[in-house]
Amino acid sequence: MDIVAACRAFVAVSGHGSFTSGAAAAGIPQSVASRRIAALEEHFGSRLFDRTSRAVRLTPFGQDMLPTARRLVDLADAMADDAERARLRPLRVAVPEICPPHRLAALVAAARRQRIHLEVRPAGPQERARLCQTLEVGTGIVAVPEATALWRVPLGLAARTPFPASTVFLETLRTGRARTQARRRILIQPEDDVAHLRDPLTRAGQSTGLAPAQVSIAPSLVDAAAAALGSPDLLLCSRQQADDFGLHWCPLAGLRLVRGYAVAAGAREDLDQLRTVLYADIARCLGAAGDGTTGDRPEGTAT
Repeated sequence: MDIVAACRAFVAVSGHGSFTSGAAAAGIPQSVASRRIAALEEHFGSRLFDRTSRAVRLTPFGQDMLPTARRLVDLADAMADDAERARLRPLRVAVPEICPPHRLAALVAAARRQRIHLEVRPAGPQERARLCQTLEVGTGIVAVPEATALWRVPLGLAARTPFPASTVFLETLRTGRARTQARRRILIQPEDDVAHLRDPLTRAGQSTGLAPAQVSIAPSLVDAAAAALGSPDLLLCSRQQADDFGLHWCPLAGLRLVRGYAVAAGAREDLDQLRTVLYADIARCLGAAGDGTTGDRPEGTAT
């Protein structure tokens, strides 16, 4: 017996004083209302209604049971409302602040088509990790080394003028003893200020004789791009970012630098939604080398 459905019929009939009217109010046939109430009476071992008169009247037992039945029906309705709200709950996700707004909008739209209600929160790599740890977001796209990445974004150097070769050798950025020309800096944007990207580049610069100040952290992507647009300085970035800023891009020789991204999530369902259902859409936001459309996804471990 569906005790909630039976109580709903019981409450409806008692409120209208008639099986016909009560059943209509409950949206069920009269015969169904009669069977449900009969089953409820059999379950509790006592009659709920006095059916001897033309108008249906509650028995003393029915009067005692009616308040509890109403509470049960109200709780069932409240639970259904809570379930609907839970299905529509926003999935708060921390994303790299370098993701272009139009691509983030496309990601949110794609998620809604899959009945996933994303609420994106752009942040830097350290802040994204903190937001996930403190559970201020349900999930996050976090920076990881290439070996454990689900999405990978190759990095190179970007400049306002074309490069003379197909790759850039760091030793070509050294200044001679005469120092007749200004030192060209390599600017690291905040998104790449993580140990697995910053430290290898710094060590490579030192080993090739670059001055310490030639590899520096920029306060923001805008500042770094502005410097690259208005001076000989070089911006460490992805090809997509270089194209967005109108800069010329070239990979580094002998040094592979790749942004790696994985998913950090508290719930397995949220994890699966981001790394499967929305994999290609997230790849486009990140400017990843493969967007998943060919089916050849990079192997990786999600956090």
